[in-house]
Amino acid sequence: MAATVAEIMVATLKASGVRRVYGISGDSLNGFTDALRRDGEITWQHVRHEEAAGFAAAAEAALTGELAVCAGSCGPGNLHLINGLFDANRSRVPVLAIAAHIPREEIGGGYFQETHPELLFRECSVYCELVSIPGQLPRVLEMAMRAALARGGVAVVVIPGEVFLAGAPAGPDPVPIRATSPVVRPDQQSLAAAARVLDNATAVTILAGAGCAGAHGQLISLAGTLQAPVVHALRGKEFVEYDNPYDVGMTGLIGFSSGYRAMEHCDALVMLGTDFPYRPFYPDSVPVIQVDVRGEQIGRRVPVQVPLAGTVKDTVDALLPLLAAKTDTGHLDRMTRHYRRARARLDRLARPGRDGAPLHPQHIAATIDKLAAPDAIFTADVGTPCIWAARYLTMNGTRDHHLRHRPGQPGLRRDRAGRRAVRRQGRPGQRAGRRAPRGIRPRRPGPGRRGHRPAGTVAAAQAHLRPDQGLHLVRDQDHLVRRGFGAGRAHQGQPSATEHRVTAGLAWRRAAPARAMAAPGRLDGVLIRVIWRGGLRRLPGRHPAPLPASRYPRSRASIRG
Repeated sequence: MAATVAEIMVATLKASGVRRVYGISGDSLNGFTDALRRDGEITWQHVRHEEAAGFAAAAEAALTGELAVCAGSCGPGNLHLINGLFDANRSRVPVLAIAAHIPREEIGGGYFQETHPELLFRECSVYCELVSIPGQLPRVLEMAMRAALARGGVAVVVIPGEVFLAGAPAGPDPVPIRATSPVVRPDQQSLAAAARVLDNATAVTILAGAGCAGAHGQLISLAGTLQAPVVHALRGKEFVEYDNPYDVGMTGLIGFSSGYRAMEHCDALVMLGTDFPYRPFYPDSVPVIQVDVRGEQIGRRVPVQVPLAGTVKDTVDALLPLLAAKTDTGHLDRMTRHYRRARARLDRLARPGRDGAPLHPQHIAATIDKLAAPDAIFTADVGTPCIWAARYLTMNGTRDHHLRHRPGQPGLRRDRAGRRAVRRQGRPGQRAGRRAPRGIRPRRPGPGRRGHRPAGTVAAAQAHLRPDQGLHLVRDQDHLVRRGFGAGRAHQGQPSATEHRVTAGLAWRRAAPARAMAAPGRLDGVLIRVIWRGGLRRLPGRHPAPLPASRYPRSRASIRG
């Protein structure tokens, strides 16, 4: 029987499958963290900065589809969560944030570190409430968890520090709160209107996004019935492009010319589970059918003639019997030929250069794709790493693709047994109790330093989740940071070789035989930080040594550091 409010919280989280809470302890959180310690079944996952806690919770929720939890103490403690919570809310992944607050009697008096979290977090959450008395908490906590799971977003519960320690109110035992999978489809009249538009069109194009998760079969069936090329948005890459004979690539700022042309030359556009934001890439004056489980999302980017509120899977299943199968493949054939030409041009850019020539980043990404495990998890930093990852990493239905370029990955409601995110441990490039090996120049840890700034899914590197497969591609604009992140072990001090001697200082492995890197498909358990700078060159030899520090120009930022 719970004795305090904090113990009720722990019991509710435990019954709902929560196994860890990310955060930094503080005096206003003491009642909650002590309840976790005494229970012993939920891990308190300490991070270096509360911002990392928010990002790590967002990463766990994106990878598992389950509720993830982070916590921050009053004032700046919980305020630091905000970047991660914005990321999670835009990603539509379920995260519960526990924001401790100053004593109740001091609220409104300009108290030490006073903020108003219930107002600060309202824009980045689907539920945000202040608990004023102990009796509120059980119901507020359950409502917050249900809102996060049902709506796919962040729920924030603001709790004054003394409420954690208050006596538990009388009430029923905590019940498990889990995600549900409802069937959501449009009404028959809307489906019939969509079928009429598609039957009258001669050149249909499909734009597919992350809402196609779990509906790959339905997407292929619809494309086959309509003889329609399938363009994917960046967020839909991992769900759309594999085993897809109708795929014509990506559109958008970093997309393919073939994807743009397929939308430009269509006379009807079907949007499936996408909120693709770039309006100049949409076709003009053609009927648009948009399928989205959130009806309020429909029509935000382009005028929509037929809105269909429902999941892609359920909506397409209901729509297919109403469609007449098309036999004219002219539009599809033209666009797939265009895609093959565009793909060939991109692949030529990924060929290895001559010895001594600058190493092309396209070749790095293509080599990583070849070496990566079939169920690898990829993430990429903003900027050009997103371009190379989007164009040269191949999805196969089991790989995951999480990019910082976009606001997240919605709709991930599938089992991730055995798939864990990478843990970042200790100082980069340095073993515990030892100096960094020659050639490695780690920067000091600190929340203000770029090298330690949490970055989207990669913030799970600071979490207790250690994935068996994880790759992160990053561009460091300050200086060349030659370091790697082991997955749950001390860091290796020597770089490993990839199949084509990709470069020195690009891949750093944990304690494992270097020869394991030489075989395709054996790039397991590695978090790779690839630094794309024109000055990097391949060195001779199968296991190149680190480049000397003199080869790396120091920027003003690194000199200041």
